[in-house]
Amino acid sequence: MVLAAGFGKRLRPLTEETPKPLVKVAGRPLIDWVLDRLVEGGVKHAVVNTHWLGERIVEHLSHRTAPKIVYSHEAEILETGGGIKKALPLLGSGLFFAVNAKILWLNGKTNALHRLAAAWDDARMDALLLLQPTATAVGYDGPGDFALDPQGVIRRRREWEVVPFLYSGIQLLHPRLFDGSPDGFFSLNLLYDRAIEAGRLYGLRHDGEWYHVSTPRQLTEVEERLAEVGFRGR
Repeated sequence: MVLAAGFGKRLRPLTEETPKPLVKVAGRPLIDWVLDRLVEGGVKHAVVNTHWLGERIVEHLSHRTAPKIVYSHEAEILETGGGIKKALPLLGSGLFFAVNAKILWLNGKTNALHRLAAAWDDARMDALLLLQPTATAVGYDGPGDFALDPQGVIRRRREWEVVPFLYSGIQLLHPRLFDGSPDGFFSLNLLYDRAIEAGRLYGLRHDGEWYHVSTPRQLTEVEERLAEVGFRGR
């Protein structure tokens, strides 16, 4: 699933007339970078949720031949948790990737999606998040989101802490994570906290480059970094 329904308020004025997933980085819309990475990882079917200027996203993606795309339109914005829950009937009964349409990542030695799939342990996990080291994140200067123990168990940053990992916007989820969740608008953080309490939220360190685009300043920083490393394509 590609999460593409947000307003992109922090990226205004670029997103006043352009949905954030269609904002270009290195000459290509963010959502195309995400879908290209999913195809490289072997994903053949994708669900894209839409809300703000959703018709523009549908029109743009109408020319893609891979992956096969279906849409989950939200008449009212549902946030990350509510948006995925609404789309569950389209996602099937098994594991699925969920990726934010505001990031760009480069694989390390091994495809990041393959690494997530290989690390999945169904007996222990309800969600497996790809975590980016804050020290190497481009377009991010915050205190981090999570600490990670040697077994891959996640805990949240305490208010007074700086922790070494941030959530990359890439994750592998099981539908049971949503059992007993509310209807309508809610954040995935609600389900993360529940999974942390149950010891079923895990993380995996990303070993490639990762770029975050939420503000015009971050967009400039990311494009400068991509030019610096000579990035020219997929």
